[in-house]
Amino acid sequence: MSTGFGSVFAESIFKVKKTKGYPKESGKEIQVYDNNRLYLFLFILIFGLGFLLTRLFSLSFFEGQRYRRLSTENRIREAKVIAPRGIIYDRKGIPLVRNIPVFQTKSGLRYFDQKEVTESGEVTEGVARQYIYGPLLSHVLGYTGEVNEEEIRSLTKQNNYKSGDIIGKMGIEKTYDSLLRGRNGKVLTEVDALGSTVRQLGKVEPKSGENLSLTLDLDLQKIGESDFKGKKGAIVITEPKTGAVLGLYSSPSYDPNNFITGVNIDNLLNDSDHPLFNRAISGNYPPGSTFKIITSTAALETGAITRETKFEDTGVLQVGQFTFGNWYFNQYGRKEGILDIVGALKRSNDIFFYKTGEATGIENIALWAKKMGVENILRIDLEGEEKGVMPDPSWQKKVRGQDWYLGNTYHVAIGQGDILTTPLQVNAWTNVIANGGKLCRPHLTKEQNENCKDVGIKKENLELIRQGMKEACSSGGTGWPLFKFKVQSSKFKADNLDFLQTYEATVSGKPMVEIPVACKTGTSEFGDPKNRTHAWFTVFAPVYNPQISITVLVEGGGEGSNVAAPIAKKILEEWFGR
Repeated sequence: MSTGFGSVFAESIFKVKKTKGYPKESGKEIQVYDNNRLYLFLFILIFGLGFLLTRLFSLSFFEGQRYRRLSTENRIREAKVIAPRGIIYDRKGIPLVRNIPVFQTKSGLRYFDQKEVTESGEVTEGVARQYIYGPLLSHVLGYTGEVNEEEIRSLTKQNNYKSGDIIGKMGIEKTYDSLLRGRNGKVLTEVDALGSTVRQLGKVEPKSGENLSLTLDLDLQKIGESDFKGKKGAIVITEPKTGAVLGLYSSPSYDPNNFITGVNIDNLLNDSDHPLFNRAISGNYPPGSTFKIITSTAALETGAITRETKFEDTGVLQVGQFTFGNWYFNQYGRKEGILDIVGALKRSNDIFFYKTGEATGIENIALWAKKMGVENILRIDLEGEEKGVMPDPSWQKKVRGQDWYLGNTYHVAIGQGDILTTPLQVNAWTNVIANGGKLCRPHLTKEQNENCKDVGIKKENLELIRQGMKEACSSGGTGWPLFKFKVQSSKFKADNLDFLQTYEATVSGKPMVEIPVACKTGTSEFGDPKNRTHAWFTVFAPVYNPQISITVLVEGGGEGSNVAAPIAKKILEEWFGR
């Protein structure tokens, strides 16, 4: 028996097999070697070497660049440097937001003050938006947040948003995001196998976002907020000649800082009072008697009535089995005699406007309503504006499946029935009378140009309506809180038109300035089971060269003169009494 190392070498692959039927020589068997296994081994060896060489060639010449890049990426880290957002200011240069350090915990909550952090664990520091005045400006400014996948898909083509970017989610922050957000920078660093920084390879400095100046007056906004505690509704304050928004407040409000810190967000989203809802531009309400401004315009412009037209207040109109009463008769059982257009606006007489609506026709009323902004998007630079509803016979047939009747016209002529408008729209048509017949686009930024369109109202008709609105805020009118409105200010000189010299009704008898104002009250029914009504008040001042207009809505507040007018008065006192 032979043993050795031969079995482990190639030679041992040859298999010896005994043959049968062959002659024996010298008493030994003839051994025949089988070469098949040698060939198999050589084939495997050659194939394996060929595969390795081919793979090496592929790695070196075809995939080398990719693997070198992957190697570099593992070695070089790129960190984003967030660009500071531009600061938003009010019309006087007061900052309304700021960018400050924020401390984030593992749970995702953020804190502006590190001392407030109560969770244990790692805390990371960053920079975030802080809204200095919280709920005061939430519906104007909105808030920011991290971009989501849906926003990336819809916005990337325009603004190149990437995961982790901070964008405006609502309000001015969203409308002007591309201006405010700036351009992020980055830092390239080399790291070792453990991930520790070896050196900084380069840095691209971030470019800060641009600052933005608003037309908003912070002090006027504060007045609005203070008088809306516990109430629902909205305030719109503008410059009548330009449409510049001086104030815009919706109640209830919310603190946009909660969306930065992550605190109480579920409570906000589930609140039955809907604090995120911007009632000033998105709320649809029956406008009540504020709509009589439009009914008057339509009637005068179509010639349905003139300066000389007079109707008698009969207390109640009977149409078939239906009755339509005047508010004064319904509340006090009294009639107001014979009235012209000025007297009807002064007293907000429903009988006059029922008959005026009948003479004018619903088609003409609807036509002029749309010219003055009803059922139109006014294009304020905030998202979510609603256009309202201006019913007419075709609308009635399409939506209600019913014919139009005279009673429908009566309802619309006094701002009731199916008509719905926003506080922003009521303010816009108030401005049409104030500025001499132009419908202006409301805007919140100083950079926007004035965008006003003449709607084509004759000067003499404008003056009649203006006079009626002036009488409404004079003795005997419905806007009693603004009778003989006066302020103590030395900046106004008496001109016997817009500014009248008077004195304080006290022992001191200090010199005062009386400022005539033009207004319209409104008390609108909205089908409330408790018979509550919305309180409206819209006003501009001074009468002949107006600087400011204010529209106030208090949901379910009662009478406009009692509830909404005092709020407007305080805003006027702030504006003229500075």
